Amino acid sequence: MSDNKFTFVQLEESASEHIASPQYSYWKSVFRKFFSSKLAIFMLIVAFSVLLIAFIQPIFSKYNPTIMPHINDRTMKYIRPNATYWFGTDDVGNSLFDAVWAGTKNSLIISLIATAITTVLGVIVGMFWGYSKKMDQIMIQIYNVFANIPFTLLVMVLMYTFGQGMAQLIFALSVTSWLGTAYFIRVQVMIIRDREYNLASRCLGTPTHRILKQNVLPYLVSVIVTAISRDVPLFISYEVFLSFIGVGLSQKEASLGGMIQKYSVYLQSASYLFWIPVCISAFISVSFYIVGQTLADASDPRTHMV
Repeated sequence: MSDNKFTFVQLEESASEHIASPQYSYWKSVFRKFFSSKLAIFMLIVAFSVLLIAFIQPIFSKYNPTIMPHINDRTMKYIRPNATYWFGTDDVGNSLFDAVWAGTKNSLIISLIATAITTVLGVIVGMFWGYSKKMDQIMIQIYNVFANIPFTLLVMVLMYTFGQGMAQLIFALSVTSWLGTAYFIRVQVMIIRDREYNLASRCLGTPTHRILKQNVLPYLVSVIVTAISRDVPLFISYEVFLSFIGVGLSQKEASLGGMIQKYSVYLQSASYLFWIPVCISAFISVSFYIVGQTLADASDPRTHMV
C-alpha cells in the first residue's frame, strides 16, 4: 500500500481541552423561549402599540378635560363612533379618542413609576431581609402589622390625607406595597442563602452585598419579572378603581377611572362612553400580564433544558 492513501494528523495538546458542547447564552435562550409563543408576540405588539399611542397621541391632541371645545356644543354632543370620531364624542363635545389616550397615558405613568419604586425597594430590602436573620426578626414584625391592614383602605386614607393628584397617588400606592414584594423576595432568598457556594463565600470573608449581587440576584431574575408582570396591571386596576370612587386623580387630570366614573350614568343612553374606557383598561391589563408572565417563564433557567 502506498503512503499517499493516508493523511497524517499532527498531535495538538490544546485539542484535548476543547469543549465540544454548544455555547449557552442565558438571554439568548430567554428571548428564544419568549418569541416561541405566538400569543406573547401578539400581546407584546399590542402593549407596545398602546404605549406608543398613549405617549404620542396626547402631544398632538393637547387634550385638557377642563377646557371645553370652542365649537357648537349642541351639534357635537353624543356623536357615536364613526370614521371622523373613532370613539365618538362626550356630553360636552370633546373627542373621546383624545380623552381615552390622555387618561391611558396618566394611568400608565402612575403604574410604571409605582412598579419601579416597589420593585427596586422590594428587591433591595428583600434580599437583605432574607439573608440576615437579625433583620428578619425586625422586618417580619413590621410586615405583620401592615399585612393586616387592607391595602385599598390604607391607600384611601393616604389620599384623603394628602389630597388628590398624580404624585400623591404614586406615593400612596408605593409607600407600603414594596413590603409585599420584599416579603416575596425574602422567601426566595431564604431558599438559596444556605447553599454550599454561599457558605463558602461567607467563610472566605466575602462582603454580604457582594454575595447578594453575585450569588443570589441572578437566581431571582424570573421571580422579579413575575413580580413586575403582576404589579403593572395591578396598579392600573387600582388607579381605575380609586379614580372611579373619587379618591384618585382630580377632575383636572384625565384618567381612565375618572372617565368610567363620569360616564357610568350614560350606560343606557350612550353606552359607548362607558364601555370604551372599560375595554381599553382591561385590554392594557391583560396584554401586560400575559407578556410579563411569558417573560417570567422564559427567564426561568429550568425552562431552557432540552
